[in-house]
Parts: sequence; structure tokens; C-alpha cells
Amino acid sequence: MDRSSFIYLLLLSSVAVAVSADDLLIRQVIPEEETSGDHLLNADHHFTLFKTKFGKTYATPEEHDYRLSVFKSNLRRAKRHQLLDPTAEHGVTKFSDLTPSEFRKTYLGLKNPIKLPSDANKAPILPTDDLPEEFDWRDHGAVTAVKNQGSCGSCWSFSTTGALEGSHFLQTGELVSLSEQQLVDCDHECDPAEKNSCDSGCNGGLMNNAFEYILKAGGVQKESDYPYTGKEGTCHFDKTKIAATVSNFSVIGTDEDQIAANLVKHGPLAIGINAAWMQTYIGKVSCPYICSKKRLDHGVLLVGYGSAGYAPSRLKEKPYWIIKNSWGPNWGEDGYYKICSGYNLCGMDTMVSAVVSSNT
Repeated sequence: MDRSSFIYLLLLSSVAVAVSADDLLIRQVIPEEETSGDHLLNADHHFTLFKTKFGKTYATPEEHDYRLSVFKSNLRRAKRHQLLDPTAEHGVTKFSDLTPSEFRKTYLGLKNPIKLPSDANKAPILPTDDLPEEFDWRDHGAVTAVKNQGSCGSCWSFSTTGALEGSHFLQTGELVSLSEQQLVDCDHECDPAEKNSCDSGCNGGLMNNAFEYILKAGGVQKESDYPYTGKEGTCHFDKTKIAATVSNFSVIGTDEDQIAANLVKHGPLAIGINAAWMQTYIGKVSCPYICSKKRLDHGVLLVGYGSAGYAPSRLKEKPYWIIKNSWGPNWGEDGYYKICSGYNLCGMDTMVSAVVSSNT
């Protein structure tokens, strides 16, 4: 059966799936033993639980009613996502009271089109014969705790620091949390050949631009010395407190074996992705049938890969990538996202960079 036929049959069966999808949504917000009553299918009740779980408050009754209507719409959207991405788990998240456009404007921030700085070299081809079947830099101490960008489109800065944190660890054996706020405040690096490609704090940026900035600035401070505020401020970079520096950075091609080889050799990689399925994502391996490979809008950190994410709809187990996000640990799988490998799903192979830290 070809892909389009399978999607058609899947949608025809949506009525049968709807009940289980509703159950799925309920299980995300209340204990399973409390899901027997029919009144729990009520969206108003879900919204009350949502507000309690995520500490949501609204300034006026009108705002409350509007957010309830958005919440109901997102329940329906999560159900559609579940149908078209059945290997993942979709449902109520802390973003369920935001419209898709609000979500994109507030929590994404990767700039398009992509233009690479002149200093970004192409990564050399690496051998792939002896790659481990599974690999996760979290198991080797190269990944800091999940951070939270807040209501600021600064995802690009977290992707940048995450890659540099990993490389610095490989060079020195020391895991240091680096300052995203320095990049938000101080990094205005542009590519002169590409219009609108400047790093712009909460209004978005590009990881390769940020590597270029760090290279020129001489380094980046620790997060503890230049803490994150979630809003743009005046630059107060202190060169006497540099914690990590960039020696060079390189762009990796779309071959997934090469991406895996560079991941194992250089540490976590800065990547761009299309976040279309992430607003409703709760867990497991996302393998959506439809996701643009070109509309990259979110910067994240590739930290590992697995060999067997069970995918019943595909009738066999699927390998997957492990991605660290910057929306806090109360999103996804403790702040992480898993996505099928081998397909360039959501464009995650399209914009991949490795950075090498100097030994400071």
C-alpha cells in the first residue's frame, strides 16, 4: 500500500479513532483512574485542569473566554495531529491556549531564508562504518539541563550555546552552562549578502550567525555571569569573564549517516527544524505524514539517536533522532523531542552545524 492510500484509509477510520484520541487527551491532564466519568469529556473541565496544571491566569473574563475558545480549537487540532502522526502522542500542552500564529510569533525564532556566513566551512566527509547503533550525549555528560526561552523568539541562541557547551565539554572535560542572554543582547551579526538575516534577539536569528559573532567577539560568558531574562537588554559583555570560545564551525550536508558521524565526533549539533507538530507534542517518536522540509522556523539541539522507536502504523520499528528543546522540562519528554530519522522529516537534515570550541 502506498503512502497516500494509507493516509486516506487512516482518515476514513477517524470516527473509530476519535474515542481513543479523546481518552488520550484526558490522560494528559488528570490521573488515569479518574477518567471514567462522562463529564470529563467536557472541554470546560479540561480547561480548568489545564489552568491549574500550568498556572494560567487571564486578566479579564473576555480574555478567559477567548482563551477557552482557542483551547477548544487546539483540542480538535491535537486530535487531527494524532491521526496524522500516530507514532507520537499529541494532546494538551502548556501552549494549548495559544493560536498557531501566536505560538509561532512567541516561541519560534529561526530566520529564513538560510544564508551561511562566509566563514562556515563544509564539514569533511567522515567514516560511518563503525557508528554505534544508538548514541546519546546526555549519557556522556555533554548536555546541560533543559532551559526555557520563555516568551522570546530566542531559540537560535539556545541551539548555539548547546552546541558550544557540548564542544567545550569535549575539549576540557568541564560542562558549563553558557549565556544565551549575551547573544540576545549583543549579537547583531548579519550576512551582508542576504537581506533580513541579522540576529535580532527575541525577534529571531541564525545559529551560524551566532557562531560567527562568538568567533569575532572572542567568546561567551557563563550563564551564571550573564543570566537569562527572556527579553532584550543592553549588552554588558565582559571579556574578562569568557567561559568558552569558538575555534571554527562547519555546515554538515543532508546525509543522515554524516550527521550521525559528526554528532558522535563533535558533540551535539545545532539544527533547524519545522516546528509545525510541536505545539501539541507530548511524547514518543514523531513521524508525521506531512511536514514541510523548507519552512524551518525553530532552532534546536541534536543530542543523539536511537535505533528503535516503535511505530505500529508503519508495522516495524523506526530509528529516531533525539532533540533538546528550549521550552522548559514541562514540555514534551522532559523537554526533549523525538523525530523519525531517515526521511529528513520537517527539514531537520537541512540546516545542521557543528562547532569546535577552543580549549580556554
